[in-house]
Amino acid sequence: MSQERCDKDSTCETCGQEGGCSEQAKEDHAEKLLKKTMGKIRHKFMVMSGKGGVGKSTVAVNLSVALARDGREVGILDADLHGPDVPKMLGLDLKRLEGSPDRIEPVAYYPNLKVVSMAFLLPDPDSPVVWRGPLKHGAFKQFLSEVSWGDLDYLIVDLPPGTGDEPLSVAQLIGEVDGAVIVTTPQDVALLDARKAVTFSRMLKIPVVGIVENMSGFSCPHCGKTINLFKVGGGQKAARELNVPFLGRIVFDPDIVENCDKGLPFVESLPNSRAAEAFLKISKKCEEFVNSPGSGAQAMKDTRTGISRVKAMLKDKKTLIEEV
Repeated sequence: MSQERCDKDSTCETCGQEGGCSEQAKEDHAEKLLKKTMGKIRHKFMVMSGKGGVGKSTVAVNLSVALARDGREVGILDADLHGPDVPKMLGLDLKRLEGSPDRIEPVAYYPNLKVVSMAFLLPDPDSPVVWRGPLKHGAFKQFLSEVSWGDLDYLIVDLPPGTGDEPLSVAQLIGEVDGAVIVTTPQDVALLDARKAVTFSRMLKIPVVGIVENMSGFSCPHCGKTINLFKVGGGQKAARELNVPFLGRIVFDPDIVENCDKGLPFVESLPNSRAAEAFLKISKKCEEFVNSPGSGAQAMKDTRTGISRVKAMLKDKKTLIEEV
């Protein structure tokens, strides 16, 4: 097939003449399409946590909504293939992805907030995704390169817990991730895994935007006394020890849970709550991170520190470091 044909903005599967291309030509074209799509997105954030149950998806959803409400063009990719909860949190769980001849059309929450999730493709909410690594990598590649994301200011990727296949695949496919937002709760068990997420980011040379301490304190609705259900201050302490920014604390609020189940992001439905006010400050810090002069230099400094630490810790695992 001619080079002119391959330069067009379509996938090999939809061009009708894929039989005339070699496998190498198809791979080259897919890579070119991915770079073209990602090139239209100014900033890419990955929202990570070392373990589940810390509110990572809640943070990813509300960060996306906060940026969109501030006039930004935003996309959110739900990369948790086995537990895709983003559509439920946005009240979009009955929606489905639709396709054009050459592209996958995302679901819109606002005109300027586009959403893609595996949940939009499942036959019913109880259907599991029973896939190994290669299939997941292929799905991420399609979601990143074949979706009509358009020109975005921000792409927010909600990753599953841990530091395995999914975050590694997404980071490698995107190529240049602007930053990782690490979500944790204050207790020691959660912090152990959050610290691993910071180290993972540094290994892949992804700047760490900072740590968010979620479920940090609870105000009794009867007496007003603050109860530290999961301790308090652990995220800030970890940020200080790891030399990364501390983005802020989000209190434990039962109204957030209720609104989340109803598909109502709390920055929209509870704008005057303590949690929403704290989160808007976190959103501003994320924007400042990518827009402030000198932030890249500090990120590279942190990366070199993290790489040295990892190499020292895993000095007998040279092959692993080189592969990453």
